[in-house]
Amino acid sequence: MKLFLDTADVAVIKDLLPTGMVDGVTTNPSLIAKSGRNIAEVIAEICALVEGPISAEAVATDFETMVKEGDKLASIAPNVVVKLPLTWDGLRATRAFADKGIKTNVTLCFSAAQAMLAAKAGATFISPFVGRLDDVGADGVGLLEDIRTLYDIHDFSTEILAASVRNADHVTAAALAGADASTIPADVFKALVKHPLTDKGLDAFLADWDKTGQSIL
Repeated sequence: MKLFLDTADVAVIKDLLPTGMVDGVTTNPSLIAKSGRNIAEVIAEICALVEGPISAEAVATDFETMVKEGDKLASIAPNVVVKLPLTWDGLRATRAFADKGIKTNVTLCFSAAQAMLAAKAGATFISPFVGRLDDVGADGVGLLEDIRTLYDIHDFSTEILAASVRNADHVTAAALAGADASTIPADVFKALVKHPLTDKGLDAFLADWDKTGQSIL
């Protein structure tokens, strides 16, 4: 499964890039606003750092303006993925971009029916919001499983990108559900490596090593 960083903070991206595990980046209007930077500048900088897909979101709600905004975003760098909302206008724009060979990420997905429409529109990625479904008592991971089954039955090529991921368990569950990728906040990304027994075991090994008085170097 691909691991994307869900951030518009370039410093955070630079911090985690050396892991070799950052396969892409997703941004949204809220993250851009939090960065306090111009969207074109921050997307260009991220695209220069990360070779994988970088999602940049159109903010228009009508088809014509979505296409204009998407075209402008896609012109920033070849690895930009135009992010669009799961509305009729968003799906129309998704088809328009697919016909032009521009990759898209259809966001705010909360049902398998919506995911089917996005796939039929030619979306490159579909972003089901796992955490937000859990917040209202629904089954976010169950939705990932349903979409995986639907896409496999009908041989859709759209990749499932688990979004609104809140914790390491969500990431594991998304991988087991067959998601192609998961987009993760930096704190959750860092938490993936942590386990109390790992820390305890390492402390024990180091304590025993100190008793030997040896040095490997």
